[in-house]
Amino acid sequence: MTIVIGIDIGGTNTKYGFFDRNGNCFSSGEINTPCFDTAEDFVSGLSNLLKKETDKIAANHQVIGVGIGAPNGNFYNGSIEFAPNMPWKGVIRLADMFKEKLGLPVLLTNDANAAALGEMVYGAAKGMKDFIVITLGTGLGSGIVVGGKLVYGHDGFAGEIGHVIVFPEGRPCGCGRKGCLETYCSATGLTRTVTEMLENTKMSSSLRDLKTDHLDSKQIFEAAKAGDQLALKAFELTGKILGIALANSVAYTSPEAIFLFGGLANAGEFIFDPVKAYFEMNLLQIYKGKVKILPSGLKESDAALLGAASLIWEE
Repeated sequence: MTIVIGIDIGGTNTKYGFFDRNGNCFSSGEINTPCFDTAEDFVSGLSNLLKKETDKIAANHQVIGVGIGAPNGNFYNGSIEFAPNMPWKGVIRLADMFKEKLGLPVLLTNDANAAALGEMVYGAAKGMKDFIVITLGTGLGSGIVVGGKLVYGHDGFAGEIGHVIVFPEGRPCGCGRKGCLETYCSATGLTRTVTEMLENTKMSSSLRDLKTDHLDSKQIFEAAKAGDQLALKAFELTGKILGIALANSVAYTSPEAIFLFGGLANAGEFIFDPVKAYFEMNLLQIYKGKVKILPSGLKESDAALLGAASLIWEE
């Protein structure tokens, strides 16, 4: 049986898994990313682990390739380029480094693109040719599929919906600019909205009993479930901004569906209801009623690895 290795590289942890074409996992594990001083040490350490796992399953399975999802990953040259939250800076040609160590085909893309591929191969986008995946985590990532193919652009960095400016001179963003969508519509963005509301309004809220420097999106979600009006208003505002931004994105590719995935999407109706309402309200007439806003069909714990593995199956 042929299987592929999926690798999800994060600033804190790197996860890996061995998968067949149906998404069954035969082995998995993770390592601490920053504990390696250099990218070369990281590749060497992880490759040694992968070789040991490969040897264990070699009697019945053939590993045919490695797919990698990583922040600021460039599909065209297999590199991570100037990723702000990674321990190694500059341009790191990881795909070539892993290929040399493992002797296998290696493909790399950014983590949101990997999520979109995973949705198409294993998730709720099966059979769809045109859709967008929005990952709502610490930031806002996006993967855009047109005609059954991921959109990479001429340089490998197309599809950065999270860095569309929604409020000129708005909140500072990690990219160095101001007012990017992800500074408002992400787990971090929601927390910033609530913090501003606590500071600038007199609305009663159970969240006032918490230290704002320890506030997180999960606490805001719990408050919203309990009927806290400030938390509910924060979700409404977040959904409004995201809904309008997604309505604008439809004009570029006319997708069949837009999938919301990640921590903030787990808030369910609190985020989906306002997103859907403001999305439909702001769509161009010719798109109204045609584009679905849907939750991901993948388990959050598996999605990144399945998406990375999908790189090999699709290519």
